[in-house]
Amino acid sequence: MSTSVPEQRLRRRFDMWDKNGDGTIDRTDWEGEAKRILLAFGETESSPKGRALTDAYLGMWDHLAGQAGVGHDGALGFDQFKAVAAAQVLDRGQDGFDEVLRPTIGAIADLCDTDGDGQVSPQEFQRWIVAIGSDESTAGTAFKLIDTDGDGQLSVDELIAAVHRYHSGELEFSLL
Repeated sequence: MSTSVPEQRLRRRFDMWDKNGDGTIDRTDWEGEAKRILLAFGETESSPKGRALTDAYLGMWDHLAGQAGVGHDGALGFDQFKAVAAAQVLDRGQDGFDEVLRPTIGAIADLCDTDGDGQVSPQEFQRWIVAIGSDESTAGTAFKLIDTDGDGQLSVDELIAAVHRYHSGELEFSLL
């Protein structure tokens, strides 16, 4: 039996968080990802941007874990993660992405935004792609596909929409 595109995408995300390969994800996996991203940007955890990113990642975990009923210090297997991600994000469409993912995407965009203009330039986006462990060679193509208004910059709204499009199968690369 084949799996749906959203399920395949959730599996990929789950496997990326499950660094120790134990078949579960927990708060430490999400905290670890935040630390890896901060390290890639040369940002400390104690800086305002570092705290914002860590708080956003852990806030996303706390929300999903709470909705799944495992609590702050619990763990989720893939089926639990799939169910809660579907209920809290995918099935709610743009509203779910905005509520659950916007703080994290906004915090990463803020890390990228080295010139402080509130937008992510192509060069800043390339740093994002490298920081999340994706293939740097995809950055240019991905940027053009995400830049839906064609202004040469990416807004948080465009980035949120791109994550939504990725999980619906419209885009082939992930930003998280």
